[in-house]
Amino acid sequence: MRFVYFTHSLVSDWNHGNAHFLRGVVTELLEHGHAVEVWEPRSSWSRANLVRDHGEAPLGAFRSAFPALRPHIYDIETVDVDELVDGADVVIVHEWNDPWLVAAAGRARRAGRFRLFFHDTHHRMRTASEQMARVDLSEYDGVLAYGRCLAELYGDRAWTWHEAADTRVFKPVPDVEPRRDLVWVGNWGDGERTEELHEFLLRPARALGLRGSVFGVRYPDDAKRSVADAGLRYRGWVANHRVPQLFAAHRVTVHVPRRPYREALPGIPTIRPFEALACGIPLVTAPWEDTEGLFTPGADFLVAADGAEMTTHLRDVLGDPELADSLGEHGLATIRARHTCGHRVDELLEICRTVGVRAVAA
Repeated sequence: MRFVYFTHSLVSDWNHGNAHFLRGVVTELLEHGHAVEVWEPRSSWSRANLVRDHGEAPLGAFRSAFPALRPHIYDIETVDVDELVDGADVVIVHEWNDPWLVAAAGRARRAGRFRLFFHDTHHRMRTASEQMARVDLSEYDGVLAYGRCLAELYGDRAWTWHEAADTRVFKPVPDVEPRRDLVWVGNWGDGERTEELHEFLLRPARALGLRGSVFGVRYPDDAKRSVADAGLRYRGWVANHRVPQLFAAHRVTVHVPRRPYREALPGIPTIRPFEALACGIPLVTAPWEDTEGLFTPGADFLVAADGAEMTTHLRDVLGDPELADSLGEHGLATIRARHTCGHRVDELLEICRTVGVRAVAA
């Protein structure tokens, strides 16, 4: 089949976690023998910020790390969406695209023979419904929603399509010796988890005197001071394909979900826990409700109800090698059995069959 995917960016993962999953999905589709064209705007916010902070070098590093992925660039002033989707079997438009492009793809669907999906990986449908009401999905065949509670908001033409780990990239690195205690990889969160990061990451680290690292972008100065006060080192942006090496160099990581997901969209863990478990690092998470039974809490990872319990769990994992090994092995086995990008591509192809795409076989 020929897939066309419109994304905010495949090249840049600067404050753009959706690029992680998409890279894995496109790689899997290519491995299955399908043709995939990914289009991203030259002016994408994530790419512009990456180049502003780090120059052109990360773009070259992306090409080296993902040699099979060659996204196409378009200019919003001159793009002809009808031309880009001509001959496609399946077109997918990610939600982080301007409404005009979402609508243009819908108009092209009206005149074309392809099937068209909207890929929603954000909480806006719940938290900013008036904004999403301006997105014209009238010509779309359906929505790929990364959680059941999100899919239910779209009615009977939506499918649950969770994110997953790209296990070609995210896997244990046994030849790296862990030399530090705790690693956190994630952005500060635009005020959506500031209190939670203090409670579940910074205060426990300070209480236990842990050595470790914090990676991410959009940390204001007061956040950087808080990280330093906790005894951790803020290290800024890191290319996502380098994260497995960072996990391997530390003994434990934590997950702190953003408040809108925890409260408005339960059951959606976002991409980071999938990637951490795929690397075999023990994970302790702040509370979130696994309404869809994606994991086995207590076996795949430990759940802390509050900061005090997070402190206890971290102390236990760091002080008990058998517990740490058990969590790492169980979480890794769960990812490999259920939550790889290969599993998600199988699900996507089945969804395509459901809406009548005939040429499914590679």
